[in-house]
Amino acid sequence: MIYVVGIGPGGVDTMTPQAVEAIKSCEAVAGYTKYLELVGKFLEGKTIISSGMTHELERCQSALNAAKLGMNVALISSGDSGVYGMAGLMLEVAQGSGVDVKIIPGITAANSCAAILGAPLMNDYVTVSLSDLLTDWRVIAKRLTAACLGDFVICIYNPASHHRPNHLKNACDILLTLKDPETPSGYVRNAGRNDESYEVMTLRELRECQKIDMLCTVIVGNSQTLILDGKLITPRGYKLE
Repeated sequence: MIYVVGIGPGGVDTMTPQAVEAIKSCEAVAGYTKYLELVGKFLEGKTIISSGMTHELERCQSALNAAKLGMNVALISSGDSGVYGMAGLMLEVAQGSGVDVKIIPGITAANSCAAILGAPLMNDYVTVSLSDLLTDWRVIAKRLTAACLGDFVICIYNPASHHRPNHLKNACDILLTLKDPETPSGYVRNAGRNDESYEVMTLRELRECQKIDMLCTVIVGNSQTLILDGKLITPRGYKLE
């Protein structure tokens, strides 16, 4: 059996009991090196299958090989394994192998970061990753435009990196053609970890922000989103007396 486990945003206290039990029940645990460190307290005595970023296919194949040897294997992802995680790839790799794969959900970055920023996802929203390693930038740009036209709150994953330092700025340029520059926005860095930080700002200010990297998740409000007492709120539509 392979359990594809979402470990949440990074702290053990934000893991679901189901995720913890799945890892504890397995003889082997596979994952990106940094994510294995986050669940280190559960790994004593287990076979560890570790690999770096961009080695996702190799990681899935190694997990499958261990499962074929009779081990129960936990393949871990940060956040939810089915949201920009390992669930889909593991199901593809295991197809036809006879090995059962069970997906264990986790708290994804959209939810954990929204809670830190306030309540920006109270109405319809979309998630868009700015990583163009697997998705062409022209497709990403089209999705950002469509999200603006639909007046969705937009949750942005993978906003910037050393190799893509201008992707968030380019994304903001697209959003600014259709959104008010004063649109309430914000980002969270290292959600659920010891050095967690966040900032609320306008879309105009977000475009110029130099603090955002791959450890961040960005949320851009819709036309109804407000900043109240330093928190982002997208009203659901309830009438306040």
